[in-house]
Amino acid sequence: MLAWLGLIVFTLLVFVGLYTLDAELYVKGYYIMGTVGIIISSFTVAKVVRDNQEDDDDIKGNFDS
Repeated sequence: MLAWLGLIVFTLLVFVGLYTLDAELYVKGYYIMGTVGIIISSFTVAKVVRDNQEDDDDIKGNFDS
């Protein structure tokens, strides 16, 4: 729950900061694309790490029985 809350709060803070940023629209778009890319990549990395851990546990479990 804390991880989701942190993600939501800090993503909102980034978008509020970008909204109030005094810059051209293409600069804001660049920052938004980067932020969305980081968020998507962090979910992908977390899923891959979890899946690899589950695979390692399954392999070790098969040898223990």
